[in-house]
Amino acid sequence: MTTPDKNAVKRYLLSLQEQICSGLEDEDGEGRFIRDAWQRDETDQLGGGGISRVLRDGAVFEQAGVNFSHVTGSKMPPSATAHRPELAGRAFEAMGVSLVIHPHNPYVPTSHANVRFFIAEKEGSDPVWWFGGGFDLTPYYGNEQDCRHWHDISKTACLPFGEKVHPKFKQWCDDYFYLKHREEPRGIGGLFFDDLNEWGFEKSFDFMRSVGDHYLEAYLPIVSRRKTVAYGAREREFQLYRRGRYVEFNLVYDRGTLFGLQSGGRTESILMSMPPLVSWRYDWHPEPGSAEAELYEKYLKPREWATTPD
Repeated sequence: MTTPDKNAVKRYLLSLQEQICSGLEDEDGEGRFIRDAWQRDETDQLGGGGISRVLRDGAVFEQAGVNFSHVTGSKMPPSATAHRPELAGRAFEAMGVSLVIHPHNPYVPTSHANVRFFIAEKEGSDPVWWFGGGFDLTPYYGNEQDCRHWHDISKTACLPFGEKVHPKFKQWCDDYFYLKHREEPRGIGGLFFDDLNEWGFEKSFDFMRSVGDHYLEAYLPIVSRRKTVAYGAREREFQLYRRGRYVEFNLVYDRGTLFGLQSGGRTESILMSMPPLVSWRYDWHPEPGSAEAELYEKYLKPREWATTPD
């Protein structure tokens, strides 16, 4: 297995953060990202830092957060060793870009993406490393064109790496972004992968870059088509209600959130994924035949959306 080039990964991640922030600012037209560089107080167990970039109250995006982090520790947190107990006690480095975009308009979906690299080391042993990440879409009002576009670009990102890659990572995404206590998906999925190292460093890194580089191509055309659609109080209330599902997933299931909190990460940066406004309603159900009901009946059902050929 090739020796990983941590510096190359870090350079790419920083450039990706810049690229995504620039693309989102151009689409918003008014909002600008603030830049908040932070450093952890160095201890025997924890170190590192990052750059949090947040746009709030733009013309299109109510809140958009794009984080870069590079953290180190002398001991892997439980969330990182749950599936790999042999790594418990190893020192680690984790770096990545993670983003969540919450739009004003309920007809523009929320989107999430992250790409990350972990390396766990122990004196006298070979380092153990892997890549992970993906992107997924959470619409409030379903749209066939948007869903097909999102999944077509997801598939395009995977095709250079083999015909079996997209079906595998699409299914993993459908399985991962699922709220078991609600018995429903968070959204319409996309891609999710983790523990990727069997291709060797160069190919695995190329795949992570392909996922990161295709995010804006997948999301911005959807934003452009939907950002001026008229909406009223009903749509806004439904958006705030559905955002509650986002909060529930991130706090109960999301491995990145759990890793950040368990590893002593920066709370403000970790929780920037939370929507700025959200609501819960007791035992609420959509009116039969409504556009809100259609989301559950047609769109929150895993299916093959992609139209591009293999």
